[in-house]
Amino acid sequence: MSRDPHFAEAPLPLFAADEAEAQPLTPGKLPSYIKDHRQRLRHRFMTGGAAAMPDYELLELILFRAIPRQDVKPLAHRLLQTFGDFNRVLSASPDRLKTVSGVGDGVVQELKIVEAAAHRMARSRVINRPALTGWDALLDYCHTSMAHRETEQFRVLYLDRKNILIADEEQAQGTVDHVPVYPREVVKRALELNASALILVHNHPSGDATPSEADIDMTQQVSDAAAALGLTLHDHLIVGKGQELSFRASGYL
Repeated sequence: MSRDPHFAEAPLPLFAADEAEAQPLTPGKLPSYIKDHRQRLRHRFMTGGAAAMPDYELLELILFRAIPRQDVKPLAHRLLQTFGDFNRVLSASPDRLKTVSGVGDGVVQELKIVEAAAHRMARSRVINRPALTGWDALLDYCHTSMAHRETEQFRVLYLDRKNILIADEEQAQGTVDHVPVYPREVVKRALELNASALILVHNHPSGDATPSEADIDMTQQVSDAAAALGLTLHDHLIVGKGQELSFRASGYL
């Protein structure tokens, strides 16, 4: 998934100029001010694509499905104010999403469907493909999957002798600044998959991709364990928000 430019949005009134003030809903009938607004947004999306829409309007399009008979613009703004941007709304946990007024199971389900679709599309561009020659696609996949999480996650990408990505597995989840990693389990799984090489990936929710001493020590332990079994550790990527750090390129490997 490509990373869209950030839209700078000034605070908006509850109702835009093209929307009338909300009226009591008539049972079984969608109010015209909501119906017309939704039609305009859908038309704009189909003619101009997502690039023509700020984050809150794209969120509205998703929320239409979950909340069919209500103005969802205020909820879209509340979600963005709570989580910061579109990607963080999608990647927020169901429990965190439900802390926002107006979010129920239907809204959570629609958001998680969109998140899963984004991950599936990004993954399809890298799985069973050469990892080292498709590095940009691999970085995009890592960002889509991990950059906006609120806690650390540790993943391992397993490659065969031709450096084809054969498996992408989550090894552990942690807190906002720590994730437990067990080097022996990492290399044991590589042997089970008949992998020849691996790439470590984890995220820093703070956004700063600078490795900690613990990150450096753990990477060396995995590298030593892999080398003892004839496996190659190609790299360790730390994913931040809008940036990443390669241990190989930075001289840590």
